[in-house]
Amino acid sequence: MHAPAVDAKVDQVRKRLDAARNHAPAVFASSFGAEDMVLFDLIAREFREIEIATLDTGRLPPETYDLIQQATTAYRCKVRIYSPRHEAVESFVRINGINGFYDSTAQRKDCCEVRKLEPLKRALAGKRAWVTGLRRDQAVTRQQLDEVAFDTTQGLYKFSPLAQWTEEDVWHYIRSRGVPYNALHDRGYPSIGCAPCTRAVQPGEDIRAGRWWWESSAGKECGLHPQGVKA
Repeated sequence: MHAPAVDAKVDQVRKRLDAARNHAPAVFASSFGAEDMVLFDLIAREFREIEIATLDTGRLPPETYDLIQQATTAYRCKVRIYSPRHEAVESFVRINGINGFYDSTAQRKDCCEVRKLEPLKRALAGKRAWVTGLRRDQAVTRQQLDEVAFDTTQGLYKFSPLAQWTEEDVWHYIRSRGVPYNALHDRGYPSIGCAPCTRAVQPGEDIRAGRWWWESSAGKECGLHPQGVKA
C-alpha cells in the first residue's frame, strides 16, 4: 500500500474526529480491537477533548485487559471504564446459569443487554457525539454504514471515521506506526468480544465467524449498533 493513499485516509479520519470534537461532549467507545486502536492512537495524540470509554463486561479475555493497561500507560491517558450493574448480572445468572447465553439467541441477547447495552447507555449519557471504529466490510449488517449519522436510539450523532477503511488499511496503520494491539489478533482472532463468545477463525472464514459461532451467521450483532440511524 502506498503511503500517500494511507495519508489521505488518515487526513479524512482527522476531519471526522474534528467534527466529533465540535459536537462536545463527545466520547469514543472503544472495544480495544484493531480498528479501535487506530482511533485510540489518533484521539490520544491529537483529540484529547474526546473522552475515551470502554465496557468491561466482566467476561473479557485477559489479553484485552492487558491491552487496556498497556495503552493507558503508553499514551498517558485515562480511559473511563463502565461495568454492568451487579444486581442485573446476578439476576441473569440466577435465572439462566453462569453460561446460559449458549442456550438460545434470546438468552445471549439478554446477556448482552446486561453486560453491554446498559453500561453503554451510561457511557453515552449526556453526550452529543459518539465515535466508533465500525467498518463497512466487517459484516453484512454494516455494509450501508455512514461515516456520520444521527443515532435515533441514543439521541446523538454517531461518527464512524473508518467506515471506508479495509482490514489492510487498519493493519498498515498499526504496524507502520507501532500502535499496540490485542495479542489475540496474532492467534487468529480478527474480531474480539467476551472470552466465552469469541473463538479464532479458520482460513477462509468470515471475520465475524468467531463471534457467537453457535448461532446463525446472519445478523451477528449484540445490539450496541442498531440500525436506527440516518445519514
